[in-house]
Amino acid sequence: MDKAQVLKAEIRQGVGSKDAIKLRKKGQIPAVVYGHKQEPATITLNAKSFREALQQGHRLMEVEINKKNETLLVKDVQYDYVGTDIIHVDLMRVDVTEMVRVTVPIETKGTAKGAQEGGMVEIHTGKLEVECRVTQIPERIVISVKEMALGDAIHAKDIQLPEGVKLISSPELLVATCHIVAEVKTTEELEAEMPVAPEVITAAKEEPEEGEATAEAKEPKEKKEKKEEKK
Repeated sequence: MDKAQVLKAEIRQGVGSKDAIKLRKKGQIPAVVYGHKQEPATITLNAKSFREALQQGHRLMEVEINKKNETLLVKDVQYDYVGTDIIHVDLMRVDVTEMVRVTVPIETKGTAKGAQEGGMVEIHTGKLEVECRVTQIPERIVISVKEMALGDAIHAKDIQLPEGVKLISSPELLVATCHIVAEVKTTEELEAEMPVAPEVITAAKEEPEEGEATAEAKEPKEKKEKKEEKK
């Protein structure tokens, strides 16, 4: 990225969520500017212009605030719950010569060799954290998966970064793997594979012999009769 996108901004007068909703209805995006030991500033940006700049891969922007241009880096973009409309932006003041840490999206290209053997490529992360000068921030990091065979894996340390860009994410961060697609089984097949529970056999309760049962049944009555005789 060798050129900053130029945008115009206005100082935001109101505060609060109700004011932010009104701004968005007017095609404006609330934003905050901070950094370089200066006081934070709340501004509004034109939603259409800012969205177009992002889609073109711009992360570094020249923003005119109060007739003064500032070089700002897009640090965070908040979307609505649907993930389509931008509701707030964080912008950081930077110097074009300083080093910054940013998160860059990963893009995969090609069809893996393992796909011809019934495999598939699984992406485990879609971004990398890197460090570079603000003028060298890559729009995206492209990796090829063409040479991936079954059982292969790509870690962060395996990715060739653009010149001047340093990896900050863990070198062992798993980015992609190529493996066999798991066979989807029906409910009937899963049930057939389940082990059969062993039959629980309980010991039969021993029935008392006839004589014992009769004696036990008569005992209370005999005792009662003896008590009555004593009376």
